[in-house]
Amino acid sequence: MTETFAEALEARAQDVLDRCTSCGRCFEVCPMTEPAGLSSGHAPDVVGNVLNVIRGGAGSPEAERWAQICSGSGNCIPACPESINPRFMLALTRVAMQRRASPEEQHSRGSEAFAKMGRGVRVLSRMQLPAQVLRRFRGESSQTGRSPEVVFYTGCNVLKTPHIVLLCLDILDALGISYHVMGGPGDCCGVLQFRTGDLDASGRIAYRTTDRFAATGAGKVLAWCPTCTIQLGENVLPGRQSQAVPYDLEAFVVFLASELDRLKPLMRHPVGKRVGLHEHPGVAGVCESAIRILRAIPGLEYVELEQPQVGYMCNTLQPLPAFKREVHKGILEAAARARVDALAGVYHACHRELCSHEAEWPFEVVNFLELVGESMGITREDRFKRLKKMQDTDAILADVMDLVEEHGLGLDEVRAVIEKDLLAEQPLPLGRSHGSRDENSAPG
Repeated sequence: MTETFAEALEARAQDVLDRCTSCGRCFEVCPMTEPAGLSSGHAPDVVGNVLNVIRGGAGSPEAERWAQICSGSGNCIPACPESINPRFMLALTRVAMQRRASPEEQHSRGSEAFAKMGRGVRVLSRMQLPAQVLRRFRGESSQTGRSPEVVFYTGCNVLKTPHIVLLCLDILDALGISYHVMGGPGDCCGVLQFRTGDLDASGRIAYRTTDRFAATGAGKVLAWCPTCTIQLGENVLPGRQSQAVPYDLEAFVVFLASELDRLKPLMRHPVGKRVGLHEHPGVAGVCESAIRILRAIPGLEYVELEQPQVGYMCNTLQPLPAFKREVHKGILEAAARARVDALAGVYHACHRELCSHEAEWPFEVVNFLELVGESMGITREDRFKRLKKMQDTDAILADVMDLVEEHGLGLDEVRAVIEKDLLAEQPLPLGRSHGSRDENSAPG
């Protein structure tokens, strides 16, 4: 009998409960406790109450708050003397908290989140690209007749900034690496349902996607999205012990750095820019790999901005919106002090939230792959940034009307996505004279 996702998680939770000694080291190294006002808590007590929640009991307010504000930085993982993954432990804690609601409520919240995400991905991608280009994202392979070397797994939300995906595929093409593209809501990792405690739906979605990876025959799955990397790599695949996983899951950026000897000869054009990197530590090796790649670009001067590194992507800081605004303010000010020509990010969510600040600061805000592409002679227009910098719904709608008509999108839906998914996603308000606001006034 096949083990369900919920059963696999239960077995893994018991292993955590059996091995954790409540030493508190994971709490002590967490970078989110101080901004959350939890740094004065007694670490062993907090961790002990986390374990109580996983058991199905009551936890202290401090323990539940800690689980809620976890941004997935990963500092806790090497700190654990028992080799437990505390990030996974806190994920189990959040699931246990969500499962206090009725199954109907869990399912409803997960379905609502999935529908909202799907609408944003569908409309924003179609506002930027014609149908023939979008087809590259729908299960297309770079070759036919034999198994690809890799699956390039986009995840879902990067499709809101599709120039990043196109650059990834252009680079794989230039390296001569055969690939099969998967991603979008039809190949979801199941994280949205996981977050609401709907483990039946989450497992069904995740297992379908991972089985489809296996069906391609590829030996490696290159995941772009850190959310997907952690959801599949820590929450899903380790529980499938009864079914051998015939591929390795690896972050695309880490893989690209491993191919640097092959990539360097393709980067022929000097990029005469001072560049700083907006870093997140959550997926091991990604920041280091991005820096290695940037340093290999001829003519580029890499500048260390020396900013706090928290979370695995900017949207993981949302439980502490005032702190998130300070992080964004800090990175922009550091880039200006360093007199960079470009502030480069790695991930799509960070880019969506920071790119419009380009209009107010003396540097461009780019994805680091744009600099790689520039050196290779490859250009992909960042239409998302161009549209967001307009800061006007009617102007944006007029600009994309040809694509709206090509894809048969409804005007009311497009307008809603522009206002709610594009323009409203602005944690740090535009206007460099703005002051810091208290957390209660933060956008949702």
